Amino acid sequence: MNNSTAAADQVPASARAAQVVREYGPFPGATAVHGVTHDGRQVWAATGTRLLAFDPASGEPTHSLPCACDAGTAFDGKYFYQITESRIDKIDPTSGAVLRSIPAPGHGGDSGLTWAEGSLWVGQYRERRIHQVDPETGRIIRSIASNRFVTGVTWVEGELWHGTWEGDDSDIRRIDPASGAVLERLEMPAGTGVSGLESDGADLFYAGGGASGKVRAVRRPRN
Repeated sequence: MNNSTAAADQVPASARAAQVVREYGPFPGATAVHGVTHDGRQVWAATGTRLLAFDPASGEPTHSLPCACDAGTAFDGKYFYQITESRIDKIDPTSGAVLRSIPAPGHGGDSGLTWAEGSLWVGQYRERRIHQVDPETGRIIRSIASNRFVTGVTWVEGELWHGTWEGDDSDIRRIDPASGAVLERLEMPAGTGVSGLESDGADLFYAGGGASGKVRAVRRPRN
């Protein structure tokens, strides 16, 4: 079954400035960040030809895995999932070996990626959608429409957040997972893009910075 929910057209009037608490990078040999995930200890950045891990306390790189990684990244507690071209690869975190691949729902137009509720959640950039996807088959379970380009996706404590980036404007927004309605927006500084988004499971988001080669830690608001 493929259920689709439509986003509300109205953006809430109450938006707040994102609180960027730290910047990481650029990292040696990495010219861009396309996706971000968190394994419970380290932050991982998809840099095009390798997944690069760094310590969020020191900011120092700790490990890297050679692999194709040109969009979103996710971690299910045991394995990485990585969007590359028109597929999603399941990757062994020790060896970097690709264990399985499934088709990406956007057939090359995919952006953000996260793991929650036993599923992959895949952002489609220009189509402005988030798909819940079966990690074994690639089947779309349901779709949620947004009203902005989707550049990163994350779940934290039952809240669905996604990144946006259009021109010089970018934000991190919480949406209703049933209707797609925008509930809250964190506006990033002008000229600061979001390319990949992940929560640490608590008080921080990690947002990829595209061609800047940076990852930014953003405070998650507690209302």
